[in-house]
Amino acid sequence: MKVFMIGGTGLLGCEAAIQLIKHGHEVTSVALPPLPVGAPIPEEMELIFQDINKMSDEDVLKMLEGKDAFIFAAGVDERVEFPAPVMDYYTKFNIAPLERLLPLCKKAGVKRAVVLGSYFSWFTKQNPEMKLDEKNKYFKSRLIQEKVCEDACDDNFSCKVLELPYIFGTQPGRKPVWTILIEQIKMMDKLPCTLYPKGGTAMLTCRQVGEVICGAAEREVPGFEAFPIGMYNLKWDEFLKIVYDARGMGPNRKIIGVPPIMMKMGMVKVANDYKKRKIDSGMDPFNLPDIMDKDIFYSCKISEELGATPDDIKAAIFDSIKVSVASYEGKVKLLEMKGE
Repeated sequence: MKVFMIGGTGLLGCEAAIQLIKHGHEVTSVALPPLPVGAPIPEEMELIFQDINKMSDEDVLKMLEGKDAFIFAAGVDERVEFPAPVMDYYTKFNIAPLERLLPLCKKAGVKRAVVLGSYFSWFTKQNPEMKLDEKNKYFKSRLIQEKVCEDACDDNFSCKVLELPYIFGTQPGRKPVWTILIEQIKMMDKLPCTLYPKGGTAMLTCRQVGEVICGAAEREVPGFEAFPIGMYNLKWDEFLKIVYDARGMGPNRKIIGVPPIMMKMGMVKVANDYKKRKIDSGMDPFNLPDIMDKDIFYSCKISEELGATPDDIKAAIFDSIKVSVASYEGKVKLLEMKGE
């Protein structure tokens, strides 16, 4: 199979390329320079350093010619900050590229596509009474992204969206997204305990994401499918004990679960900070406590069916936090995550 990918040098795209090549597939990727120093980019992958959003349709069609599958391993998540209106940026990075590229894929004869989405789409659909897409622009944007993918499908073209949860693992030379967590919990270091929500989250390692991307690209089931992807379910207190251990504070930090109302009191400061810095958050800070109070858990069955194999999630969390702390403290200079 010949695969065309956007974002093949990123944390997840690189892992996908490794797995695809292991399975005997050819991979071509468009990516933005520079390459992270030391990243295990497969030598077998053909790299084209371009901004695909600035390329003509004719040039994109030439790159797509003869390809069997398209993978969109790019975009931005809710942790990337933007000024108002934030929906413009989600449209620019997550929606508009697919509105343009999926029809071009079909025109070039590509038969299937895989798009990296968010498990907040799954959570929103599972809990309509919470009206999460009305309160959180990021959630709304991911649902729109899925609709674009669904509308592109026909008898000759299929599209699979991977609704990805928290992902752990590192890529040499690239800054993890978890520095934001270090900032959040560091203010409680002097307290005898950490106050945090009572819920939990599904998660998996970046290697497992690469395996699932490969499996979804190989999948020959026609039409649109959205898969909730995850391998492990951890409560927040279980997760934070690993985080504190990685920070050198030991694994026995006391974590006290607090109700949403208490966390919402703390969100006043966050909301005022956003207002001061003119940030339009894709996630309502006063809705976040209600979300984090839930167990956003699901079965690993689908992920395993798509090829995910066991991995050491605790080691992946530990490594992610160690690198995040080093970056936060300015001990290393790393490339930022980017939307491609």
